[in-house]
Amino acid sequence: MASPPDSPLPDPASDGAPGPTEAGARPSPKAALVYNPTKVDAATLRASVQQLSDGAGWSEPLFYETTVDDLGDDVTRQALKEGVDAVLVAGGDGTVRAVAEAMSDSGVPLTIVPSGTGNLLARNLFLPIGDPAAMVRATFDGDTHPIDVGWAKLHRSDGSREEHAFVVMGGMGLDAAMIANTSGDLKKRVGWIAYVDGAARSLPNAKPFRIMYQIGERRLHSAKVQSVLFANCGSLPAGLELIPEASVSDGELDIVIFQPKGPFGWLLVWRRVAWDNSFLRRFRAGREVLALRTKDNSVLYSRGAGVDVATSPAQPVQLDGDEFGEAVQIVTRVSPGGLIVTVPKGHPVSRL
Repeated sequence: MASPPDSPLPDPASDGAPGPTEAGARPSPKAALVYNPTKVDAATLRASVQQLSDGAGWSEPLFYETTVDDLGDDVTRQALKEGVDAVLVAGGDGTVRAVAEAMSDSGVPLTIVPSGTGNLLARNLFLPIGDPAAMVRATFDGDTHPIDVGWAKLHRSDGSREEHAFVVMGGMGLDAAMIANTSGDLKKRVGWIAYVDGAARSLPNAKPFRIMYQIGERRLHSAKVQSVLFANCGSLPAGLELIPEASVSDGELDIVIFQPKGPFGWLLVWRRVAWDNSFLRRFRAGREVLALRTKDNSVLYSRGAGVDVATSPAQPVQLDGDEFGEAVQIVTRVSPGGLIVTVPKGHPVSRL
């Protein structure tokens, strides 16, 4: 719930004439903090925002807790209606996604305070993961940088449609099934490593499925796949580079299609992600080796303003690591520079 700003008592000596602020002076800027109380030390975080806001001469900040029924999008819209000048978000990747959805194209800067287990967007922005206080401080003295926001319109089997934003990546197929099979309790205890357990549960029953897909205005393709991803970012935890050349500010989405053929095909997928992308590409000699290697079709990469994917029967869908049910079609698009993010002063935006 929001903490409403204090209502000042009337001055008995006042004659009713408007004061300096009422007469048209610009009021002090105001920040809002949206946080998941299960992911953060709420008292410490609120005190930090309060202290730094006071020190910067800003107005009394607003505080909003997420709930099971409101992942953060509704309270963020409420904060924007209050005319806030900055929003801070602290929670898991799902909370960041929901808040970013509400803030897309608002022009109000968003500060991501690393919390939870994944911190995928923060990692891809090269933010100080282990120093949340530095990100709170950046709200009041940092720089801002525009990044892209992806959108996915989900078409359900019953004909209904809904559109949601994503800031890291979404997918259809095995990746979504893996997330659905990941134990929430295990994730709380061991973090992102819990997804390994989810993968182990999903792989034995994984079956390829037929998709029809089209990237932008290019020709229509058909493929039998295990998973299709549409990504705004390319880095995963543990230093894994799923898409080494992905950029959060290039105005395009990266499309990855996984179509391994049997156990050997999965070995090729793992080699591509864990060895080729995450290690060899760091060195010139390694890149020369990759240039000479015969290409395999276990992982296909492409890039464009969006992708239209259709399949039948419906397949599971995930957006930024959260389940979004099943869909028979996903139409994605990108909003270039749709989200303004706060970064520490002097942060090398060229890396983004």
